[in-house]
Amino acid sequence: MADTATPDDARAARPLGSSRARRLVRYALMAVTAVVVIDAVVGEKGLLALMRARQEYRVLESSLHSVRVENQRLREQARRYREDPAAIEELARKDLGLIKPGEKLFIIRDQPAPGPR
Repeated sequence: MADTATPDDARAARPLGSSRARRLVRYALMAVTAVVVIDAVVGEKGLLALMRARQEYRVLESSLHSVRVENQRLREQARRYREDPAAIEELARKDLGLIKPGEKLFIIRDQPAPGPR
């Protein structure tokens, strides 16, 4: 017989399932890639978690700044109360309602508006 190979003979010469195996490997690689990409975006340490952490960092940084400003204001106020007699006097007059000896206290009350007759 002649050595003429037909396309059917060529298919028969290839191992069965080699194209199927390649296809399965390709699908498996695509599935693994999809899982890795999805995990990178929404996983425990993914992109969304990173964005949330950055937002929380900005909020905490802002909060820390405001607390530091308030702390500095309170330190300055405490220093004034320790060193400045006028500050202590102001505090006593405002919070405790105290007056100096010899001063006169006037209490002014609002009169209710007259009702309709």
